[in-house]
Amino acid sequence: MDEFIGNQKAIHIFENLSLYFHGLGDPIRQQIIALLIDKESMNVTEITELIPMSRPNVSHHLKVLRQAGLLKVQKKGTQMFYSLEFDEAIALMKQLVHFVEEECQC
Repeated sequence: MDEFIGNQKAIHIFENLSLYFHGLGDPIRQQIIALLIDKESMNVTEITELIPMSRPNVSHHLKVLRQAGLLKVQKKGTQMFYSLEFDEAIALMKQLVHFVEEECQC
């Protein structure tokens, strides 16, 4: 593949992944993701009990993860429950890995 075209494809993949990388780039958000891997869903109170941080700070991190497309929210009564939404991020990461494996002369 032409080097310029290959680089453009890599740049395009990275651009599509940038929001996910931003969402995953903070240790607190990584802890939240790790908690949700083991649970179907959790509300902010449950998460705050396990993360040594104030509720407003946890809510901020949940908002960043939602905006990054890594969490989905479901309202049950007055509570908001958060669960992982990784399908698109995983597909894009697989695309990046596949591209690098095909193109890299390592």
